[in-house]
Amino acid sequence: MKKDLIVLGIETSCDETAASIVKNGNEIVSNVVASQIESHKRFGGVVPELASRHHVEEMTIVIENAMREAEMSFRDIDAIAVTEGPGLVGALLVGVNAAKALAFAHQIPLVGVHHIAGHIYANQLITEMKFPLLSLVVSGGHTELVLMEKHGSFQVIGETRDDAAGEAYDKVARTLNLPYPGGPHIDRLAHEGSPVLKLPRAWLEEGSYDFSFSGLKSAVINTLHNAEQRGETISPENLAASFQESVIDVLTEKTIRAAREFNVKQVLLAGGVAANQGLRTALKEKFAELPEIELIIPPLYLCTDNAAMIAAAGSVLFQLDKRSGLDMNAQPGLDIER
Repeated sequence: MKKDLIVLGIETSCDETAASIVKNGNEIVSNVVASQIESHKRFGGVVPELASRHHVEEMTIVIENAMREAEMSFRDIDAIAVTEGPGLVGALLVGVNAAKALAFAHQIPLVGVHHIAGHIYANQLITEMKFPLLSLVVSGGHTELVLMEKHGSFQVIGETRDDAAGEAYDKVARTLNLPYPGGPHIDRLAHEGSPVLKLPRAWLEEGSYDFSFSGLKSAVINTLHNAEQRGETISPENLAASFQESVIDVLTEKTIRAAREFNVKQVLLAGGVAANQGLRTALKEKFAELPEIELIIPPLYLCTDNAAMIAAAGSVLFQLDKRSGLDMNAQPGLDIER
């Protein structure tokens, strides 16, 4: 019988300390996440130094819990996959050094994983990936359209030129005095309001799959300030609904256009903003009109940062004979295409 491939995944790119055991690249055996949201909430965003300190405190505990839940020892582990970048450099270093120490101590192969590749491969934990495919990656730091012709091959055909969608959500939420993280609060308010305010949609030049949300964010802020100067009150629910409709219109339209142009079999949604109910609903409605393209949307627990996605991507890289040395370093600006 063929032996199962068992991979330990480690993720510390931002403010979640996570470890997971994944079998054969598609079966979660254990998945442990220690969130830092409560620590960063009072600052209205992630404080890098604070995030790094929390990772140091939680790293060993999270790995031990993942191993305990899986009822495995390091003798059972075939490879250790860790987020190499992009992310906060101090946070990344904690995970990278933990992975290197374990790989050295137990003589286990080490695999560095691109964080966005992890988000894409979160979809492999729920279904088989069919190529060519297109992934819409939407998170706090990234908004990208990534074309994949085969496993381990990534071509970025569109990316954000300024604010990522998740970043715009958080900044608009801050303007509305909503708590951090702002995305879920904007999504909730949007479902209580109506998109009655006219806000811009940045389509950019013809044929471009790039994104830009900085102008939209500024338009929201200016709308609020102008209303205040006139002594008018704008419904937060309507403003949230108008903002969200503008973001979702651009994301869905460009994704559909790219999916048709590149004749893909699947479209995958990935990243933290993939948890947004408005976006999930809009994509389902649009792709219902395109039955020849399969739309895959991961469950909520696989949208936000976790280590199962890193283990899933690491399993594929391991099978492609990709290895990292013990000289691997954190790479906050790591390029997915390289």
